Amino acid sequence: AWSSDVCSSDLGAQLGGIDWAVGGMLAALPLAFLLKLVSDTRQAATTSIGATVLGASWVGIGLASLPLIRDIGAHGRLALFTVLLAVWAGDTFAYFGGRLLGRHRMAPLTSPGKTWEGVLFGTAATVFVAFVALYKQHFLSIPQSLLLGAAIAVAAPLGDLFESLLKRDMEVKDSGRILGGHGGMLDRVDALLFAGPAAYFCLLAFA
Repeated sequence: AWSSDVCSSDLGAQLGGIDWAVGGMLAALPLAFLLKLVSDTRQAATTSIGATVLGASWVGIGLASLPLIRDIGAHGRLALFTVLLAVWAGDTFAYFGGRLLGRHRMAPLTSPGKTWEGVLFGTAATVFVAFVALYKQHFLSIPQSLLLGAAIAVAAPLGDLFESLLKRDMEVKDSGRILGGHGGMLDRVDALLFAGPAAYFCLLAFA
């Protein structure tokens, strides 16, 4: 159910923008209900349907935001690559900053490895990437590029923490094994699933 609804949201984004993307996500509710009716699982309907709708909205809208960013005007591709690079830079600098100087844990019960010091390093890297890529290329003003970087810097760690919370609730270390020691695909794109929509709506506000 997750994969079909995610595909419908992404296809909707390609065909008709944010309205169709949301329509694809909303299709998850009746589909989840039908799947529950024909399945023989004993899981509670609220849990089963709720998990399916959560996956469709979380992953579907998160991924659908990427082609939507790409299609924003003449600088859409630049904006998309900037978001990807900013998330990657923030994650990398947060990791090394936390390893070197981390003393104060950010969410000890949800993600013990994250520290406030690492978040500061990651935020600085994210904002710097957004500023250099988008202001220097004459796409956004200085305040706009800094605000976009700040939005990504806030949303990306929250996306990471959100997935960590779900994994802790399910009592698993990784979302999958497809990437070996790196876990599953969700472990690689969790920050992007929050950062993408945040960046998209920021860019819409600037327009």
